Amino acid sequence: MTDPHKRDSLYASLKLTSQAIAFLTALTLIFSSLLPLPAWADYGDKLPLPQPSFKGKIGLTYKESEPDFPKPIKAPENAPNILLVLLDDVGFGQPSTFGGLIDTPNLDRLAERGLRYNQFHTTALCSPTRAALLTGRNHHSVNTGVVEELATGYPGYTAILPRSAATIAEVLRDYGYNTAAFGKWHNTPDYETSAAGPFDRWPTGLGFEYFYGFLGGDTNQWSPALVENTQHIQKPNRPDYHLTPDLADHAIKWIRTQQAIAPDKPFFTYFATGATHAPHHAPKEWIDKYKGKFDRGWDKLREDIFARQLALGVIPADTKLTPRPAELPAWDSLTPTEQKVYARQAEVFAGFLSHTDAQIGRVIDAIDQLGELDNTLVFFIAGDNGASAEGGLTGSVNELKVFNGVAESPQEVLAAFDDLGGPKTFNHFHAAWAWAVDSPFQWTKQIASHFGGTRNGLVVAWGDASGGLRQRIKDRGGLRSQFHHVIDIYPTILEAVGIEEPEVVNGVKQQPIEGTSLVYSFDDPAVPSHHKTQYFEMFGNRGIYDQGWVAAARHGRLPWERVSKTTFDEDNWELYDITKDFSEANDLAKQNPDKLAQLQNLFLKEAKKYKVLPLDDRLLQRFDVKIRSNLITGRNSFTYYTSVAGIPEGSAPNIKNRSFSITADVDAAKDGTEGVLVTQGGRFAGWSFFLQEGKPTFAYNLFNSDRTIIQSSQPIAIGKSQIKFDFTYDGGAPGAGGTGKLSINDQQVAEGRIDKTVGYRFGLDETFDVGQDTGTPAVDTYQTPFAFTGNLQQVTLELK
Repeated sequence: MTDPHKRDSLYASLKLTSQAIAFLTALTLIFSSLLPLPAWADYGDKLPLPQPSFKGKIGLTYKESEPDFPKPIKAPENAPNILLVLLDDVGFGQPSTFGGLIDTPNLDRLAERGLRYNQFHTTALCSPTRAALLTGRNHHSVNTGVVEELATGYPGYTAILPRSAATIAEVLRDYGYNTAAFGKWHNTPDYETSAAGPFDRWPTGLGFEYFYGFLGGDTNQWSPALVENTQHIQKPNRPDYHLTPDLADHAIKWIRTQQAIAPDKPFFTYFATGATHAPHHAPKEWIDKYKGKFDRGWDKLREDIFARQLALGVIPADTKLTPRPAELPAWDSLTPTEQKVYARQAEVFAGFLSHTDAQIGRVIDAIDQLGELDNTLVFFIAGDNGASAEGGLTGSVNELKVFNGVAESPQEVLAAFDDLGGPKTFNHFHAAWAWAVDSPFQWTKQIASHFGGTRNGLVVAWGDASGGLRQRIKDRGGLRSQFHHVIDIYPTILEAVGIEEPEVVNGVKQQPIEGTSLVYSFDDPAVPSHHKTQYFEMFGNRGIYDQGWVAAARHGRLPWERVSKTTFDEDNWELYDITKDFSEANDLAKQNPDKLAQLQNLFLKEAKKYKVLPLDDRLLQRFDVKIRSNLITGRNSFTYYTSVAGIPEGSAPNIKNRSFSITADVDAAKDGTEGVLVTQGGRFAGWSFFLQEGKPTFAYNLFNSDRTIIQSSQPIAIGKSQIKFDFTYDGGAPGAGGTGKLSINDQQVAEGRIDKTVGYRFGLDETFDVGQDTGTPAVDTYQTPFAFTGNLQQVTLELK
């Protein structure tokens, strides 16, 4: 451009345009700053929230520029802290808060400052309840129709939480909360829980910034399979160690640290104890508090619980106590010795629950000491299902027998009387105790058709008597009887915090939340329930609730049995009007067949909608790790070059019901080199290949009832040696025996017969370890970790 007048005119025009843009931008910034909405308000349906756009000014240098540093996402104003407590295997009638005989003073005091819910429901089993709780969707909708260890290849049963159902922890974290989980997880496929991951379905991959606890379905309270974030770790080395106080210690430390560093940032703490799932482990002083208190037996004590529930008002005055099923014995039919043993089993459980309540009380006290309890929304769910009858008709000193379909004799239980609750047992109580403490309902855990399997006490507390903040609870000590389900906790949290249900999380469109918020019930005990319809299903036990009516079909396998006695077509359907019949005592199926047919059709409709089909009542077959695709699928040879710990059974070589060989290449620098070469399982079932005083040894532990030791009479020499164990399986049904042979440098040095083997599972928490033993020992001739003192060059395991 050569004309200077045109050039100057253009420059002036550009200057005016630039000034106009700056003026309009300034106006926009001024008016937007006056709006009350948070910065993320326009993006709340998509998570994570986008980083705000730059609102400063960019000049040629910093002197002509204005910074606008990105601000962290802040939770909504006055957003409460959240403490979500979940107990394990607690019946509706066990805590004193709901009329039980077991003292739970900390749950009591929480109920006095909040609300009791007496028609709150779970799914009847561990993993499914947890999946539903954390996602706000029905358990089959999030592929968790059964526990992780029994997953199958059907859509509702893979045990793989879908990305389309983000957990409440993911949502809260993205809205500015700090999040942590402590205790039992049980929502990661067991074949994904090794050091190789993948870790996206561990707690830290599903919204929790910190995790301390265990990943499996249960664990030894005295010697747990601990995980911190994504690392398998050893328990603290303390002679009085017990898991529940350890969980409380870590939760308290995390909350105090979080509040010290970021006091204006709310926290979400998920505290899910391994208690009171078997093994029932508790300090002796807590067990002894209940000495003699269960001597009158389950029939009379169930009546006592029922009377206490009526007096407390947690059940309606016209409730009927349902009778004992014929499958369970009357207390008076037992021998004095049996009564003595079974009463002790109940004492142990009672001590376990009271001890657990005390640890949760410590966490609540710590929040109170920080001045944050009035601003903490507390959910205390007393059980992820009804009390467990999986101990069978004798109780058990080794729950792994139940999982392998092996009967336990009364003599074995009696012999362990003095050890019940301690580290030498993996104990459970008699099935009749589970029925008794599920008062006033029928049945127990696993039986999703009836409330004994699904009705759990819930306490919700939030704020002080002065009210104020949003929907704080003012009816302190009140009772709520609206019908609700564990999927309702998620939307309750969203409403209480003041955030919307996200439509997209991490780029994935979300399934609709299937629960209903409880907030509407906080201020009105008489308002009708917003949760209108709810299906139930577990192991083929089916139920459907619809606006006050329930249809129920218990399937033909009892919780302690291996196989069903009926087909699904043979199951008997019952009908109850629970608006008039709180405990399901009056079956109306014959009087009202049309209503029953309507509900049966509704169940099938819901089952199709929520991926419940196909119905599957198998148990032992689904424990077999071979039916799931995993890290070991298609492999017959495994080599380990270094010390390895914490490999779960689903990711370990599967030596069950087959021949195998183990070869260890070692270099001994001195005589008497010893330690574990490779081991799996522990005190209650497992095996170990090790050197003791230099002598190669193979030990096989059949459910802590029978141990076979095959040991060389001669030690290995100083220097390099190859040690081998060959097992030839007899074949036939699962759990058959075989012959084992030991050799050093291709020379056989020992041979022995193992008459029976473990057919299905070595455990739910014990692991496969190389070069050390991280859990309990398979034999008592060594103490863990018994790390190998020589140079373990490699271990190879061949499946044949």
